[in-house]
Amino acid sequence: MNYEDLYKSLSAGEKSLKEGLASLTRLQKTIVRETESGDLKYLSRDLKTLSQTAAALSATIEKLNSSVESFDTKAYFENGDFAAQMLDICYEQNVDVQGEFPVYKMFPFKVKIDVENQDVYLDKKRIQCMRPSSFVKMVKAGQEKLQKARFNAESYADELAETYDLALLKLNKKPGSVLYLTTLYKFLTPMGRFRREYDIQSFSYDISRLYAEFVKGNRTSKSGRVFDFEPAHNKNKGIRILDANGNEEFLVTISFSS
Repeated sequence: MNYEDLYKSLSAGEKSLKEGLASLTRLQKTIVRETESGDLKYLSRDLKTLSQTAAALSATIEKLNSSVESFDTKAYFENGDFAAQMLDICYEQNVDVQGEFPVYKMFPFKVKIDVENQDVYLDKKRIQCMRPSSFVKMVKAGQEKLQKARFNAESYADELAETYDLALLKLNKKPGSVLYLTTLYKFLTPMGRFRREYDIQSFSYDISRLYAEFVKGNRTSKSGRVFDFEPAHNKNKGIRILDANGNEEFLVTISFSS
C-alpha cells in the first residue's frame, strides 16, 4: 500500500469536485437573475442543468468516499508500509533518522508510530497523518525552526557549570573532573516531571549547539568558565549529536575549569 497512489486518485476527484462546485455556483447566480427577470424559458433549462450537475457532483463525492474507505489504514500501519515509505523519504530529504519500528529518532525529535490508533507522535504531540511525505515535511520544518531559534551558548554553559559543580560536590569529585554527560543530565532533571519537560533529546540538541561553538573555539561561559568535551570511544556511553554539517558524533564527558 502507498498513500501516494490514493493521493493521486483523490487529487483527480477533488479537481472534478472543484469544477462541479464552481459550475453550481455559476448556475445558482444565473437562476437568481432569471427568476428576478421572469425568464422562465431559460430558468427551466438551467434548473435541469443544475440537477444534472448536482447529480454528477454527488457521484464524484461518492467515488471519493469509496476511495478513502477502501484504503485500509490499519493494515497500512501494521504491515510497515507507512514506516518504510517514511524512511525512504527521510533518506531522500536528508533527514537524519535512527531506530527501529515503531520508535525512531529524527534528531532532536522522537518519533513513535502508534499502530493501534494509526497515529504518529512527534515527541509528545499526537499527529493524525497518513501521508509519509507530509509527516517528514513537518519534521523538517520543526528542525529548521529549532535551528533558527536564538541560542545563547555562553549563558547555557553557565547553567551547565552550576549543575556540574553541584554534581561534583554530590559525587565527591575534584574540581575540573570530567563528568559523563548522561550523569550531568540526571542532575539537571532530578525529577520525572523535569525530564518530561526537558527530555534527553532536547538536552542532546542543546549540547550539539554548545559543541558547535566549542568547535569554533568559543569555549568560555558567560562567567568565564572554560568547558571541554570528550568524544565517546564507546557509543553506548555517549550521547548522539549531529555536528554543524549533519555528521553523527558521540560525546561522552564534559568538564569545566576556572
